[in-house]
Amino acid sequence: MPISTDAGITSILRTTRTIALLGVSQNPDRPSHRVMQTLLAHGYEVYPVNPGLAGQQLLGRTVHASLAAIPVPIDMVDVFRQSRYLPGIVSEVIAIGAKTLWTQLGVVDVAAAVAAEKAGLEVVMDRCLAIELSRLAIPKHNAALSGRAVAAE
Repeated sequence: MPISTDAGITSILRTTRTIALLGVSQNPDRPSHRVMQTLLAHGYEVYPVNPGLAGQQLLGRTVHASLAAIPVPIDMVDVFRQSRYLPGIVSEVIAIGAKTLWTQLGVVDVAAAVAAEKAGLEVVMDRCLAIELSRLAIPKHNAALSGRAVAAE
């Protein structure tokens, strides 16, 4: 069963640092573009994924052709694709070792959620990351909190 409690979602948003945004658009009027802006402003490391834009820059980040092309470990994959693509996406998310599968509003596939959960993924479906960050008053990350600037021990 996908995570739907405020406590569960808050925990995910507070511990996530790297997010692959699958199906991001370069059109500033599209929800995926606005969510990417929000995530970056919140201090998350965002890796946009769109094969049609691969190699281009989007909001200062290099767009990747696929999840597998991202050169760093990913905590969460946020999906802006139609529900019918979720079974294949789940396989890709499992393959890259992400911790969480998050699907945006209207993106639902119960069988894909079950498969993801069986593989050990946390799953949040049919929710907007930007809305949840605001609704739950999740504090912004900064470099020191996210592990990008860690002092030597």
